[in-house]
Amino acid sequence: MVGLLIITHNNVGGALFDAALSVVGSCPLPYEILSVTQNCDPEEQFKKAQKYLETLNQEDGVLVVTDMYGSTPSNIATKLAAENVTIITGLNLPMLLRIMNYPGLPLDELAEKALSGGQSGVIIVDTDNSN
Repeated sequence: MVGLLIITHNNVGGALFDAALSVVGSCPLPYEILSVTQNCDPEEQFKKAQKYLETLNQEDGVLVVTDMYGSTPSNIATKLAAENVTIITGLNLPMLLRIMNYPGLPLDELAEKALSGGQSGVIIVDTDNSN
């Protein structure tokens, strides 16, 4: 089974994860959440992320999700890049729900489901009631 590593600013990842759990009940994937604070040592956080990655990468790979490209969490994730590791930025609740709803997919397919869920979850709501 694919592992899930969430790396975000402060407790963004934890809050989204808790919200997803309230919808699906439990996380069917092995997971870890790394919260990166403003005053953290990025190198120490990277070492922690490496340990999580080693634990989660059982054979089927690890999907690493971060909240924002180019930020410290994203930079930490990028340093983890390896075979059987896929990194997606822009974490949102629809993305996380997709990940939890398709736990049996291989890494590449799970990453595509996550990406499509995240993208399709961002819309402009039409509130024009003049129809």
